[in-house]
Amino acid sequence: MLPDLSVIWVIFFVLLLTVVLERLLFKPLLRVMEERQRAIRSARELAERSANEARNAAAEFDRKTAEARAELYRQMDEMRRTALDERSAIMARTRTEAEAEIAAASAKLQAEAEAARRRLSAEADTLGAAVAERILGRRAS
Repeated sequence: MLPDLSVIWVIFFVLLLTVVLERLLFKPLLRVMEERQRAIRSARELAERSANEARNAAAEFDRKTAEARAELYRQMDEMRRTALDERSAIMARTRTEAEAEIAAASAKLQAEAEAARRRLSAEADTLGAAVAERILGRRAS
């Protein structure tokens, strides 16, 4: 008995279909999938590099901001110290001028008081003599 040739034809067509599907469908599909995986891997690496660069840039920004803030605080402190020194110098000058004016006014007041005492003393002698003359009715010696 002869084997049934239809089975051989089926096997032949299955093998042919397998080869055709392999070359026309599976290989291009696998190639596209591999390219997509490479693209995804490349995109991930690029994203990781970008994230690292962004972190480094943020750290650099924070460092520079901290340095600028420290420099600003140093300048403000220096300006405050300068202003306090200037204020102290102005206060010392003002105090010296005020003390000098007080001393001058005190000396002037003492001089005026002394002049007033002398004048009052002279007037008291004159008035005393005038009162004595009036009371005695004659000139007192």
